[in-house]
Amino acid sequence: MTKHKTRSGRWPVRQAATCLHAGGVIAYPTEAIYGLGCDPLNLEAVLRLLSIKQRDPAKGLILIADNIQRLLPFIKITAAQRKTLMQSWPGPNTWLVPAQDWVPEWLTGQHDTLAVRVTAHPLVAALCREAEMPIVSTSANLSGHPPARNALQVRKGLAGKIDFLLSGQTSGQHRPSMIRDLKSGKVIRSG
Repeated sequence: MTKHKTRSGRWPVRQAATCLHAGGVIAYPTEAIYGLGCDPLNLEAVLRLLSIKQRDPAKGLILIADNIQRLLPFIKITAAQRKTLMQSWPGPNTWLVPAQDWVPEWLTGQHDTLAVRVTAHPLVAALCREAEMPIVSTSANLSGHPPARNALQVRKGLAGKIDFLLSGQTSGQHRPSMIRDLKSGKVIRSG
């Protein structure tokens, strides 16, 4: 396998970013598990991702990014709320944050919030930088099945369903990210 240097330093990251821009659905390692992702503003890609997972669109999706700047166009926060978010990022902390009015329902589901996270995983951060956008992040599995924790499990569980597999190690977390509501501080899912 030939490696080509890019801004991110790895040619598979460039391939994954190209796939995202082309409307593809990809799998990639995160802090604890493998995620499925796509361009959040490409309705066809999001609907395909939901179909692959057999996930209810009403639940909404998570957006991850390499920095908060990529998420700001999607969310409404005060300076104090931004400080709260930044104290937990980068890392495996997902927040439910009020969504901007324009954010499509295919991302928010039946909610007026959007789930967002700034990742601490270097490969995913490099992918967001290369793609120059946040990406959808949901566990790489069929709904109701255990999430994939390595590339082999992704290949076995989602063979022929995704367009690109960005292989790498997870960051070693044992549980998916904690999810908290920014307004109330309530923990929705413990990490």
